[in-house]
Amino acid sequence: MSLRYRQNRKARASVALGVLLLALSTVFLLVAPRLPGGSGTTVGAASIVAAAASAMALGNGLVQFLSWWRRRAAPAPAPTSADIATAKDILGGLVTQQWRDETALRSLCDPEPMPLPWRSTRRRELVDHPEIIAKGTVAFPGLGLHIADMVRNFRDLRCRRLVILGDPGTGKTTLAVQLVLELLRTRRPEEPVPVLLSAVRWDDRLYPNLQDWLAASLASDYPALRAESLGPDIPETLVARGEVLPVIDGLDELPGSARVDLLTALNRSMHENDQLVITCRTDQFAKSVQEVGDVLTATAVIEPQPMTPVAAAEYLRACLPPVPHPAWPRVLSALRTGAAPALSEVTSTSLGLWLVRATYIAPRVDPTPLLELGRGSTAELHDHLCDQLIPALVSARPPADNPAQPFRPQHAWRPEQVGRWLTYLSRQLQFSEDDPRDMAWWHLARHASSRAVRVWSGIAIGIGVGLVFLLLTGMPHASLGIGLLSALVVLIMIGSWFTEPPGHADFQLRDRIPQLLRVLRDGLIVGALGALVGWLMASPVGGTKVGLLAARDIGLLSGIGFIVVLSLIRWVEHPTAAATARSPRSTWRADRNLTVIRIVSGLVVGLMGGAIGLKAQLSPSVAIVGGLLLGLLFGIILGRHHAWLAYKLTVPRLAAKGWVPLRAMDFLDDAHRLGLLRTEGPYYQFRHVELQQHLARGRQGSPAKEGRRPPRARTSGRRTRTPSKEI
Repeated sequence: MSLRYRQNRKARASVALGVLLLALSTVFLLVAPRLPGGSGTTVGAASIVAAAASAMALGNGLVQFLSWWRRRAAPAPAPTSADIATAKDILGGLVTQQWRDETALRSLCDPEPMPLPWRSTRRRELVDHPEIIAKGTVAFPGLGLHIADMVRNFRDLRCRRLVILGDPGTGKTTLAVQLVLELLRTRRPEEPVPVLLSAVRWDDRLYPNLQDWLAASLASDYPALRAESLGPDIPETLVARGEVLPVIDGLDELPGSARVDLLTALNRSMHENDQLVITCRTDQFAKSVQEVGDVLTATAVIEPQPMTPVAAAEYLRACLPPVPHPAWPRVLSALRTGAAPALSEVTSTSLGLWLVRATYIAPRVDPTPLLELGRGSTAELHDHLCDQLIPALVSARPPADNPAQPFRPQHAWRPEQVGRWLTYLSRQLQFSEDDPRDMAWWHLARHASSRAVRVWSGIAIGIGVGLVFLLLTGMPHASLGIGLLSALVVLIMIGSWFTEPPGHADFQLRDRIPQLLRVLRDGLIVGALGALVGWLMASPVGGTKVGLLAARDIGLLSGIGFIVVLSLIRWVEHPTAAATARSPRSTWRADRNLTVIRIVSGLVVGLMGGAIGLKAQLSPSVAIVGGLLLGLLFGIILGRHHAWLAYKLTVPRLAAKGWVPLRAMDFLDDAHRLGLLRTEGPYYQFRHVELQQHLARGRQGSPAKEGRRPPRARTSGRRTRTPSKEI
């Protein structure tokens, strides 16, 4: 939103406030003479204060509006070359500071970047024609290049577009961060500023073009670009002129259809000179390219190669302090000569090399177990390193409040807590009826029996409703009946909550006008039926006039109640498909918002019922409170998606037993930031399957799922997901 638009909106708001205050003061002046002496004086004084405030608000608004109008009449000043250069320098400094801190936290460049060997992919179906990508020769030959050489090769590409592929733990994000920092360090004034962004933040439905999303991300992540001294709309200007190089990390964390849509949007929105870097897992990228039916235009694609034991040993030696532990020379010698084959296998990937460094070099402990286990099996060494991983990550990454730091948690957790909770979740995945890798927040409601919570919820609501009616009416028998009825309704209706998928509210009218018209038509029919019922009930008792009034009131309540609470909610409410959900947190918020919409709708209808009760000479407290209670009850119970409510009823019980934290979603989000979990659409997954398997079998004391037997060995491979879930 531009600065001018915000100023204009503030001016209009100030004028509107002044008009309202002026109207209020006029009402006060008209009413004051009709009141007794003391009250009239007080109201008259209030009118004077309101009139003065209205004059100030009107004056302030008019001044702002006239100032905006004068600027609007003149052509908007275009940013100068100096403005753009200054903005690029500011953006480059902010990005450098952000990722320099992150690389220090993750030890990516201490003492130098990890020697990752990369080469152009040999899978021809994933990459465009070589002559379109680079001049003469294939880019990125199979050499263990330094990051400076990688950047040099990147700049030699025709369009400077690159896809970084690899399996889990091969260093895709690490390479992306190193590319960003090296491009910034060696950037010439005419070159764009690289900015690293997470793919899960791009909603191509909201931002069909890459440029729109990129501008919005710059404006939200780097507010310094909105400084008035830089001129108007600097983020949009930088993107429109190609002054920003987007580095999009984690394409594989999107669901399948979203990846396809994103690749399609990239090919559609990239211009001839637009630059781009993307990271993705190889299998997910290959499947998406196959579904799109086309590759990314003029884009080089690289994959990692196994690291040699000698290169791994040299890197570890450079990471050691000047006077290392006496056992390190023997460990490195065994790694170089192949005397520790398991250690050589583990350190052939960036993940294994990082595990060794994080668990033995950073804490400066005795590395003798590496020598002993390195001569055994690779699996035992992996398990040993996984035991040390969680404490190492939690202690090395302190919490940060800045959302632009995606690799640092936002809350403080103890390592033993993280290990215990992830162990519980990993064991629950063994009982999954769908893909055993997918961890969904709404599945937490299935991890404990819902019978007790349903009974106690029904009892609590029944007692509450009964007591309220007793206090309002003084009729114990009627209150008891209403309380029992409420408890029974709750007990029956909430049984399905704990297995329902999340939903969201969709208010878009495109292609849905006929459905909306049917909703209104049904409401009119129900309203007419209610009017008829009211007239038939009241006419014999009170005559025609009373019958007409009852027909009007009951007809309105029936029709509007049916539309708002039943039909309109059904029209708005939609299941959140795994294929379109962007992240676990987004589905959690969407289902929560849907619950709020239902509750508000129920309260609106409840107020209508209370108003009609007042006209029927009921006690005001009985009419209003009774209507609100009934509306609240209907708003909570109705609908097909109650995953958020089931989550809220389940997590406290699991937290009381120590199986998950009370802030379960915050914990899962922080585990993702720590690198222990990844996301795929609405699901969390363990980033490394080895860690999931290790936690599930290696720790004792984690509770098994209630009422479930241990899982049998699978003989048919991977389970098939539900139809809405991507395989």
